[in-house]
Amino acid sequence: MSLVFIKEKDKDCKLGMWEITEDYEELAKEVSLDDKERERLETFRNYARKLEFLSVRALLQIMIDSRARIVYNRTNKPYLRDNSYRISISHSGNYTAILLSRTKRVGVDMEKMTHRISRIAHYFINPDEKITPDEKKMRYHLYIHWCAKETLYKICDKNGLNFRKNLIICPFEPEDEGIIQGYVDNEMINKENYTMHYVRMDDYVLVWCCK
Repeated sequence: MSLVFIKEKDKDCKLGMWEITEDYEELAKEVSLDDKERERLETFRNYARKLEFLSVRALLQIMIDSRARIVYNRTNKPYLRDNSYRISISHSGNYTAILLSRTKRVGVDMEKMTHRISRIAHYFINPDEKITPDEKKMRYHLYIHWCAKETLYKICDKNGLNFRKNLIICPFEPEDEGIIQGYVDNEMINKENYTMHYVRMDDYVLVWCCK
């Protein structure tokens, strides 16, 4: 078992993380799948994608119930079949993260800082957002912005949101962990504010939000 942690976050929010250290056969023994899940698993040709799929189920059954089943809507947003919890899922590198809540909307995103994100920053950084000029912190700062916007995108059900135009992160100084503010502004959502938490774990950035 490669459970990293399960933690209570805020009120009625549960955050879990799994590190994939097992091979396919080992991880498959950790989970109980129904027929539809087996069919979906068999459609994945990528080995890493299969491991991600299994790690989500392994983590979920520890967090709540081995009988919990994930289904997806037309935009591929995950839900629990019995609607007992709202769920958000993220994968990066060898890690899987799940955020759950019975009563709140949830979003979580994790990214491994593997490339020069500054090359694509103009696609998602808004002119109103501030990025540190400190080159030692700049890449990390950009990754926090990216993860925060992915989190907002997920929590708002992917409603036609443009990362640069509609998802805005308020200025902040990057620390090893902290709280940031952001808002969503488009034709459907009028400057709705969100409070997000972030933490740096070695080469990874993790951001989550419960609202």
